Amino acid sequence: MDAPFSGKRVTLIGLGTRGGGLGVARYLAEQGAIVTVTDQRNEEALAGSLTALAGLPIRYVLGRHDERDFTPEGADVVVRNPGVPRRAPLLQLARAHGIPIEMEMSLFFRACPAPIVGVTGTKGKTTVATLAGALIAAEYPGAVTAGNMGISALEQLPLLQPEIPVVIELSSWQLEALIEHGLAPRIAVLTLIAEDHLNTYDGFTDYAETKRGITRHQRRGDWLIVNRDDPEAWQATGRSPATTVPFGTSDRGGDGAWLAGDALLWRWQGTELRWPLPTTPALAGPHGARNALAALAAARLAGVSPEAIACGLEGFAGVRDRMERVGEIDGVTYINDTTATAPVAAVVALEALAGRFGRVHLLCGGADKRLDPAPLAVAVGEHGATAYLFEGTATPGLAAALHEAGVAPEGPFGSMADALAAARRNARRGDVVLLSPGCASFGLFRDEFDRGDRFRQEVAALAVTAKDHAHAR
Repeated sequence: MDAPFSGKRVTLIGLGTRGGGLGVARYLAEQGAIVTVTDQRNEEALAGSLTALAGLPIRYVLGRHDERDFTPEGADVVVRNPGVPRRAPLLQLARAHGIPIEMEMSLFFRACPAPIVGVTGTKGKTTVATLAGALIAAEYPGAVTAGNMGISALEQLPLLQPEIPVVIELSSWQLEALIEHGLAPRIAVLTLIAEDHLNTYDGFTDYAETKRGITRHQRRGDWLIVNRDDPEAWQATGRSPATTVPFGTSDRGGDGAWLAGDALLWRWQGTELRWPLPTTPALAGPHGARNALAALAAARLAGVSPEAIACGLEGFAGVRDRMERVGEIDGVTYINDTTATAPVAAVVALEALAGRFGRVHLLCGGADKRLDPAPLAVAVGEHGATAYLFEGTATPGLAAALHEAGVAPEGPFGSMADALAAARRNARRGDVVLLSPGCASFGLFRDEFDRGDRFRQEVAALAVTAKDHAHAR
């Protein structure tokens, strides 16, 4: 698009407190748009975001929304933050008046000069996107990774080069914009589809179809890298002219990326390449292996050499807030997996660590997303883990499911400090304390990242106390 917003009146609904709307607001202002930012939160709640945008010609409507900003009287275009539901009444009002609804990703995909590797899935998308970005950067220094991980894609546009692929992590909400506007990545990666966000979708089918929508508008010559082990993800195959590239934990004999013993195998058009399976906790277990396979498939299709892939795999240390090793105290390891906001995600973390440690002490529970807690409860029982529950709207249901599975949980606890203190009292040398809640964070915490920050802070405080006790002895 050639300066499509110059002189246009653009309403951005939802600024966000963690930079969600900053990149969009800044991009629109720099494009010469007449920008209105509107958010139900007040100036105090948005202070950090407002400071970051200081000096830009932006009009703010805070603590409320005005209908005028969603009608032809006040707007030519509306841009929706991913946190705003697709059927929000004000968006419906804009649509009724024929005003186009955009999102950051629809703007980015049109403006991006580089081939796009798009990564989505219920679990694993951030790790796969980050690892794929690292592998591509090992071949092409300066390669960019952005998107749902908190890095504005629009703000990366000046850094992009037409010959170097860019990796973009895509949430289900961001995919909604691509589906609506007929857009798709050159290389699409679909990791896994399981129950999540059912509080904002019309059931699991609606959510799953949105995830599979990453391939809906791909074209001939594009690629769809998809999890062969997951029937829900595999349903995406054949829905576009894109070439299907499977990956999975057992070698099925055809082309694709497969786990072969302790090696990652890439078989393509008569050629086979192998790399050692990384030992980092970030890629532990079958799910971790699938993440590595998906990332190396994306890298190979993006033109990355076997040598660069080997270098990138060897240097990968994981992703903050996702199976992040925070520290070790008195022989007990502490791992932060706060972004596991669905039961299936916590199950994956539990399975990856069970057997590698003496016992798993699982910090879980929180806010409800209308998801079935039974799979997590069953996994806790099967792996002999101890569960420590946070207070929250989903916690009574999880507690009931745990009792049904023969597990007596501890708590609920009203703070991270209390939950960690209980886990520390029970943990023994060789155990692991795992924050993998399986629920949303709202209530006790601002969001899942605040929850992870609190975990890191409390573990650091425990480490200081343990050090002081050791010196006192």
